[in-house]
Amino acid sequence: MNPPVFGHFSKKQKLYLVLCGIFLTNALVAEIIGAKIFDVAGTLGPTAASLLMPFGGKFGYSLSAGALLWPVVFITSDVINEYFGRPGVKRISYLTAVFIAYSFFIIYAATQMAPAQFWVDLYTDSSGFNIDVAFGKIFRQGLGIILGSITAFLVAQLLDVTVFQYLRRRTGSRMIWLRATGSTLVSQLIDSYVVLFVAFKIFGPWTMEQVLTVGFNNYTYKFIVAVLLTPVLYLAHALIDRYLGKEHAHQLASDAAEGIPTAL
Repeated sequence: MNPPVFGHFSKKQKLYLVLCGIFLTNALVAEIIGAKIFDVAGTLGPTAASLLMPFGGKFGYSLSAGALLWPVVFITSDVINEYFGRPGVKRISYLTAVFIAYSFFIIYAATQMAPAQFWVDLYTDSSGFNIDVAFGKIFRQGLGIILGSITAFLVAQLLDVTVFQYLRRRTGSRMIWLRATGSTLVSQLIDSYVVLFVAFKIFGPWTMEQVLTVGFNNYTYKFIVAVLLTPVLYLAHALIDRYLGKEHAHQLASDAAEGIPTAL
């Protein structure tokens, strides 16, 4: 009889693996879809756009599709930080950066493969559309993102964990919202602009005005959604306390705040 999934792991190990899976999946997908810039007002309507980006009327409502998933990454990172400390966040951040680089290497290789002619013919229409050319343009546009995104991702994550732990030491177990939103406010200021500047300005046709506009929208969206999702952060803490046991969970968080290594 096959053992159940994670059958031989402790609850602490299972928790870390699940959190890392959520973190890695959302960060990787966000990087892949980040090449698409969409109009928030045209997609969600002007009311929703003005709520998510209150300054959008002045700067426009363009947003990177990848920004939609980053609030999930923030929350997961904060939860990992809370219970597994700086080493726990650094471990999954480095691993995620490696997988992002690997994914884009495979994607680039796929764009270089000679297309099957029947596949091209199948999707060719009177407008002259070529699916292989479209495939290459879409995914090679995303390749430019990796050069800035890995650097920005790692810098932002390390900055996030540092600010988070600083606020954690200052506030103790209280004010979860402050360390979560405070660390996001600082770290994502860097991440929101560096990725766009490298991917679309240095390696793309964007103007500096477009970089600043979309970067500002990405930043305000991430911050506002992170604040709105604060109840989810409290819910995650409550569920973890229940899963691990309140005393064990609090001891784990206390050790993380004091920099005591957590054995996995």
